[in-house]
Amino acid sequence: MSPSRAPLVAGAAVAVAAAVTLTVVVWPEDSGPGTRSGASASSRTSASPSPTRSYPLSTTPRTVPAVREHTAARGPGWKPAGGSTVVAADPQLTDEAKLLAGELGIGYRGEKPARPGDVELALASSGKGDPESYTLKTSDDRVVISGPGEAGVFYGTRTLKQSLAADSTVPEGVVSDTPDRPQRGLNLDIARKHYSADWIEDRLREMADLKLNQLGLHFSDDQAFRIESDTHPEVVSEDHLTKAEVRRIVKLARSLHITVVGEIDSPGHLGAVMRAHPDLQLRNTQGVARQGAIDISKAGSARIVDDLLNEYAELFPGDWFHVGADEYQALTVSDPAASYPQLAAAAREKYGDDATVQDLTEGWLNDRAAVIRKAEKIPKAWNDGFFSGGKVTADKGIEVEYWTGKEIGARPPQDYLAEGRKVINLNDEYLYYVLGQPNDFTYPTGERIYEQWTPFVLRGTEPVAERYSKQILGGRFAVWGDLPDAQTQAQVAEGIRMPLNAVSQKLWDPREPKLTWAQFTALADEVDSSD
Repeated sequence: MSPSRAPLVAGAAVAVAAAVTLTVVVWPEDSGPGTRSGASASSRTSASPSPTRSYPLSTTPRTVPAVREHTAARGPGWKPAGGSTVVAADPQLTDEAKLLAGELGIGYRGEKPARPGDVELALASSGKGDPESYTLKTSDDRVVISGPGEAGVFYGTRTLKQSLAADSTVPEGVVSDTPDRPQRGLNLDIARKHYSADWIEDRLREMADLKLNQLGLHFSDDQAFRIESDTHPEVVSEDHLTKAEVRRIVKLARSLHITVVGEIDSPGHLGAVMRAHPDLQLRNTQGVARQGAIDISKAGSARIVDDLLNEYAELFPGDWFHVGADEYQALTVSDPAASYPQLAAAAREKYGDDATVQDLTEGWLNDRAAVIRKAEKIPKAWNDGFFSGGKVTADKGIEVEYWTGKEIGARPPQDYLAEGRKVINLNDEYLYYVLGQPNDFTYPTGERIYEQWTPFVLRGTEPVAERYSKQILGGRFAVWGDLPDAQTQAQVAEGIRMPLNAVSQKLWDPREPKLTWAQFTALADEVDSSD
């Protein structure tokens, strides 16, 4: 969480004939596209003589992230020419086809047969496989991008777009590509620093080109509440996004195959809400208020938070919603029951005579997660909101967003994985961009992420065992606004550009990167379309 919170088939072979080239790709056991493991693929290429010997064997398209597999062939490749158009073999791909045509400055002909010079987008006839996987075939002066789902076909268009930017050509041959991890993205704290809708939309376009698919928006905290509310307009800060702006952001994100995940953190980090509702503030026996903490013994506390959860679960139509759950200040004192007897009494009443404040807090998480499940979403929560040793245990269906091991009571990632929980990597050692660099944080570099971090490095610098691979769903790079004026929006955009490139590479392809950091940086500059 934010630092201010204390800081394919065994032995299978794929033979593809392209032009007069034969390439055989052999996937080692338990590896290859679609495999959620760190195993690398190996390949060997042999070429029969070309009839004209006019073209050398093609090279792999240069993209960020790197494509997982390319079967080389001899031929000129493809580039837009007079009369080139984009066509869609399936009506579901109309939006992707129109977008690509606009980006390439060529025409869109609709659902028409492809002609020489064209790019054709198609859904694979079987419809089986990872919906984010795709095949890009370049031959006979045309490109065909196909995949089981719309997202994969879209990612194929990103590969085509970047290859043209890097080398002015899409190389002859076949790309077979799929992401290593299903959740890949950016987390943005818009509560402590206000960002314009235009700025957020620019980040979405950059994310899409990098094949990132998730944007987390942390829009409520002690400092501010940044999205218009109909149920509780009194909690909204002066500088905020309107619901119309959020709907615009969500619409753009969906067109780019990005899910926007909203977050309302509770029972901590609710200061902006409680400024309008001071009667819900948690106070100890001396009447001293705890910053951001809501009194979870009061029925009104659950009502207002659930009002907001239901309201924004509808505004964000994706598969997830984040309920926070980190750093409840009642649990940071030496004797929570003595300091907050009202919480202890509520715990005993709800969970039995030996229940504790920790149990009441964990129950709060489960209750909020139930609200999100009723809205047909998957709940997410920060790792330090999951406790051990109590009567109440966090529901296994809540995804663990692992950010730190520095918090009071925080457990190592292996504990969550051993319990069978699904985990997302937001390791604050590598993935936290904290404005102003407080609490010993320094701005993370793309180089360090590229060279040292993997999805297995959940805490500190040490990876967890690879046997947990299927439970590690991916990761997000996180921007936190602790000192919001430390950087402008433009500085933040520039500061996170290369870290996002690195995160994209490491979440898409589990193999050791082939390029040096200097080469990767140069390539990122070549394919960057944000200028």
